[in-house]
Amino acid sequence: MTPRQRRWVFLAATGGFLAFYLWGLVGLPGFGDYPGPYGDIINAIAVAQTHATGVVSAVNFEYRGFDTLGEEFILFIAAIGVATVLRPLHDEHDIRAVDEARDRQTPATSDAIRMVTLAFTGPTLVVGWYLASHAQTSPSGGFQGGVVLATALVLVYLAGQFRTFKRLSPTHLTDSVGAVAAGGFAAVGVAAVGLGGAYLANVLPLGSSPGAVNSSGTIALISFLVGVEVAAAFVLIVGELLEQTLIIREGVR
Repeated sequence: MTPRQRRWVFLAATGGFLAFYLWGLVGLPGFGDYPGPYGDIINAIAVAQTHATGVVSAVNFEYRGFDTLGEEFILFIAAIGVATVLRPLHDEHDIRAVDEARDRQTPATSDAIRMVTLAFTGPTLVVGWYLASHAQTSPSGGFQGGVVLATALVLVYLAGQFRTFKRLSPTHLTDSVGAVAAGGFAAVGVAAVGLGGAYLANVLPLGSSPGAVNSSGTIALISFLVGVEVAAAFVLIVGELLEQTLIIREGVR
């Protein structure tokens, strides 16, 4: 096939895809038009049933908690996959990978960048902790909080402190924390069954009033566990990739 023919095939395929996409948009409800009924039902009953004013978290960690458990383990398995692929290479001495940037002169981290990143590390850690532990009271949750918690440690690396990053997140500790948090989510469901409820049923006290920090029972606990697991998974992935980059560059040298 000539380049001209390939170009026409590409244009025809693109036109077909665009027509299919536009056809899919026809008949969609207008912006803000919600046909229901599930969202309306959840809005009507969620706060009274769970004492969680963060209704999205009530949906994630109770009404569809089993689905959320699967989503969490997708990230957990992804982190395990990265570690499984990269970690055996730590003991290899014959590195044949080519680092195309090996001759690039990387400038040292400036004092301005170091100061800004280190200054934001503490506030980022606090915000991540808040998001992971207040899903029951505000539009937050363990997934968002975990990513922000991991970002706090990445800021340490961006400040030019790779050794400090590794000291703050040793591999064996990161592995253990992620596994315990992921297993803790599943264990909450098993405990609910042991107490006579359905799997992941909300069996803990709901607290005195909706919107309080100690409200929502298992929702707050699961959100916190998810935040810890997500943070550990992202830190593990970033750490393994950075470690592998250093191994390749040492091998090339």
